[in-house]
Amino acid sequence: MPGSSPSKLLSVSLLVVAEIAGMSLWFASAAVLPDMAREAAISPDRQALLSSGVQAGFVLGALVSSIGGIADRYDPRRVFAVSAMLAALANAMLLVLPLGGNLAILARFVTGALLAGVYPVGMKIVVGWGTRDRGFLVGLLVGALTLGNGLPYLASFLGGADWRSTIVAVSALAGAGGLVVLGVGLGPHHARAPTFDPGAISLAWTDSRIRAAYLGYFGHMWELFAFWAWIGAASAVSYRASLDIAAAESLGKLTAFLTIALGALACVAAGRAADRMGKANVAIIAMAVSGTAAVLTAATFGGPVWLTFGLVMIWGIAVIPDSAQFSALVADAAPPHLAGSLMTFQTAIGFALTIVTVQMTPVVAHAIGWPLVLGGLAIGPALGIVAMLPLRVRKPA
Repeated sequence: MPGSSPSKLLSVSLLVVAEIAGMSLWFASAAVLPDMAREAAISPDRQALLSSGVQAGFVLGALVSSIGGIADRYDPRRVFAVSAMLAALANAMLLVLPLGGNLAILARFVTGALLAGVYPVGMKIVVGWGTRDRGFLVGLLVGALTLGNGLPYLASFLGGADWRSTIVAVSALAGAGGLVVLGVGLGPHHARAPTFDPGAISLAWTDSRIRAAYLGYFGHMWELFAFWAWIGAASAVSYRASLDIAAAESLGKLTAFLTIALGALACVAAGRAADRMGKANVAIIAMAVSGTAAVLTAATFGGPVWLTFGLVMIWGIAVIPDSAQFSALVADAAPPHLAGSLMTFQTAIGFALTIVTVQMTPVVAHAIGWPLVLGGLAIGPALGIVAMLPLRVRKPA
């Protein structure tokens, strides 16, 4: 952030740290599922519910937040802090609840609901710190979210089969993130809604710019969380053609972390590019690359380890940078005092779609195989590109 004030640098930096910490809870169960399943008999359906339960909880939490205007009516730092600390507590309940049982799934649902007070609320805070560099700011925050999503995979890779150490580590980290965010300031462009206005979300379909950003986001979400949640398992299956099961699973965990971590770095670079060449243009390019990578990964599935690994890395780099730009486009088009509610509503509907994709991905893969499932994820970015075409920025002749 060249030329930024010290207060902006400090606040955005602290917010990035808090976002990484809070969102480390998202894939806490997905990262350790193979190890949990070895300790207790957890059916494939219940394994999927431990992941999709987070999505379902997030949708409910985001809907309540957006309709109630929570991010726009209250101090977002306090909303973030309370949500992160309670989510950490809910996640830690996995340590004492029966593995794969109804209460464990409920704990993951509650964790997801509380994370609706972390991710979209963080976006509300960060867009208050700039307008000209908004693509970069939101890209930075989504990069933080992405890195946080990947941390459980890294913890699981380092911890081996000891899944409890991963749960303890990410729960403690998220709780600390809730404290860190209290040191963040609110920027000069932050606006608070004075009254409760549930009709504000009608702009999602009456404003053509917001509607296009929403539709592009939905195509993006078709692909994103199914990829993040299951690429470790899918790549491990591909690696088994050349490696033994233990080595394939270990490399699968590392693959999942690296794809997410590289995507986080790509978010920051894409944010810089978006402020120069247009947010919609960057989103379209990212979706084109990720869709192509999905098809190529499917076509070469079970081939040489280096080829699968390389294609998945490209996919991971391209699958997330557009996410920030959909949110930034909504913030640009929305009245400032309603931006938080509209971005939260956008994420609520998008994550509702991911409940289906995350839950169904392993089930469908069991029936028809991973290659067809991975190739089918390219449908989302293809439709997203079509939705975003009206928002392209053309250079003057």
